[in-house]
Amino acid sequence: MFKKNCVFETSTSIKCSFNNETNFGLIFRFFFQIMGLFSFLKSAGAKILGTKAAENDANAVESKSALDVLKEANEKAKASALMSQIVAHDIKIENLDIVVDDDAATVYGQVQTTADKEKAILIVGNTEGIATVDDRLTVLNDEPEATFYTVVKGDTLSKIAKAHYGDAMKYPVIFEANKPMLTSPDLIYPGQVLRIPAL
Repeated sequence: MFKKNCVFETSTSIKCSFNNETNFGLIFRFFFQIMGLFSFLKSAGAKILGTKAAENDANAVESKSALDVLKEANEKAKASALMSQIVAHDIKIENLDIVVDDDAATVYGQVQTTADKEKAILIVGNTEGIATVDDRLTVLNDEPEATFYTVVKGDTLSKIAKAHYGDAMKYPVIFEANKPMLTSPDLIYPGQVLRIPAL
């Protein structure tokens, strides 16, 4: 059985941990949103950050100040890679900035729509090595927010559509809402977070 420990860090944030995150990770993910903070499974997602080489370099460096410099450079490289992914998916964000601190990313900027904001959060959060995304994006044309759903083993877009809309044939709505991150309705994976827009 999995034991979840949640601690109120401030009046607006909660930090949760699980006693068996490895086994828990791909079967089911605990996902929550509190005041713009989104939680993701650190070990699932696109492998764009390439952190192993930097970790190996960090182990070889003995000076604490050199470790700090290396960590900062690694985090800046992660932030740059994440920004490149947002740009590559054609999400328009004015004054885009991402700050990475270990496995947490904070996203700043201004977007036209709530859909673009949600897509940017999912691009960053569905990246291996990122566990939380702090949303600091400003939306110019506010619209209803979509529900976020975490894919579990055995899910298909049809199954998710049936659960959320009562009709499996509405899976294209979910597919379209997650483009360009999804390139095929059949290419979803456990631990991935998807947007489920209201009908």
